[in-house]
Amino acid sequence: MVELTVQEAVAARRIFGDRLELAKRYVEHLATSGIERGLIGPREVPRLWSRHVLNCAVVADLIEDGAKVADVGSGAGLPGLCLAIARPDLYLTLIEPLERRVVWLEEVITDLGLNNVEIIRSRAEAAIGKVECSVVTARAVSALNTLAPLTIPLLKGQGQLLAIKGRSAEGEIDKAAKVLKKLGGVRTEIILAGEDILEEPTTVVRVQVTRR
Repeated sequence: MVELTVQEAVAARRIFGDRLELAKRYVEHLATSGIERGLIGPREVPRLWSRHVLNCAVVADLIEDGAKVADVGSGAGLPGLCLAIARPDLYLTLIEPLERRVVWLEEVITDLGLNNVEIIRSRAEAAIGKVECSVVTARAVSALNTLAPLTIPLLKGQGQLLAIKGRSAEGEIDKAAKVLKKLGGVRTEIILAGEDILEEPTTVVRVQVTRR
């Protein structure tokens, strides 16, 4: 069992509520088979909650009720599965090209009994036109100037991209300005999610996309 610190436990209860046990089971998958199959590094175990799961789950506060969300490059389900657990009202499509990751995700989804998630084994660009969504999420996929063309087209001209980023966010926005405008981005901002409950809030680049 991966233990939570007092602060992590408080945050986890606020974020996951009566689905906290599901979140704990997901973390156990990450700490066991996730490491065995190379989805998570063994050194990440002590910070699975703070750096990964809670870091991703707070993004749920930026998504409207009942939204259809596409998570690009889901990998170990970050942030896709965190959002699906925290928000059963959302419908998640996980887009992941690597078969071994897809197999692991399927096993976890089945074990947790999540009925608001589907997986598409595909590269992001090949999934354009096959996914219906109003929100696209991504974490640790690529810099914003290369991420935007892989994600924004999935929105079909309307919605928002929520990209979990680090300290380089502002510089990435500057470099991606022309690309974002070309793709229909009408407003780009940096949001700190979870400021009230996380020791280190999550940096999210939100790009609002509107048909021209």
